[in-house]
Amino acid sequence: MSGGIEPVASLPAVVIPAFNEAATIRDVVERTLKHATCVIVVDDGSTDDTIARLQGLPIVLIRNERNEGKAASIFHGAAEASRRGARGIVTLDGDGQHDPDDLRKILPAAALRPNAIIVGARLHARDTIPRTRYLANRFANVWIGWAAGRPIADSQSGFRYYPAAVFETLELRHDRPASFVFESEVLIAAARAGIELAFVPISVRYANPARPSHLHPVVDIARIGAMIFRRLAQVRVEPRGVLAGFRRHVLRPPSSESIARHSRKP
Repeated sequence: MSGGIEPVASLPAVVIPAFNEAATIRDVVERTLKHATCVIVVDDGSTDDTIARLQGLPIVLIRNERNEGKAASIFHGAAEASRRGARGIVTLDGDGQHDPDDLRKILPAAALRPNAIIVGARLHARDTIPRTRYLANRFANVWIGWAAGRPIADSQSGFRYYPAAVFETLELRHDRPASFVFESEVLIAAARAGIELAFVPISVRYANPARPSHLHPVVDIARIGAMIFRRLAQVRVEPRGVLAGFRRHVLRPPSSESIARHSRKP
């Protein structure tokens, strides 16, 4: 591990937030290093062997003294990436759900659209995703897309590319209560600010039993819901648009082809 690695400015840095990911973090980071010159791991106050598992890897390690939440970890990592000259930041999870080899899809899309947010979309792989999570994600896409003013192919995926300017220009909470709100809210705020959103189909793995999700199924979902309704209150509501979105994004399953169309440069 090193604090002196400098990324090539034209390449994105990869930020991996990690909290108690000892079972998966080394494999995720080693595979990420095959595609990136600067990998920043933000340890969010882990109490297991997460840090020990990273020994000897050529990464930048940031350690939060206490658990600050995923949003804060992403912001800490993005700030370090910007300090090192990165113009773009890719985020992916340390729990093994994301396949780092999908950087081969995210990075070319980001090269075509460096000023867009590129989201790795998973919902085309419906047979791989637990049914309750699949339906919840699709339902969330409707509401978040409604607030954003444009269709959203996957609002909950944490495998993304961000222009570095997003973290400098958009005013978004990233404290502990906003931990699982940020990734939904940034799509709404970015779309309303005129930042392009694009979606690339990626693979997804839910078979890994390393640890349960850190998301609280009641508290965090309630916080996301409150954020969405707060954002909706700022725009004019068109009920017919909601119904059309429900039919398009909940009743009609997305295909990888329809998602891929979002990533092509017009």
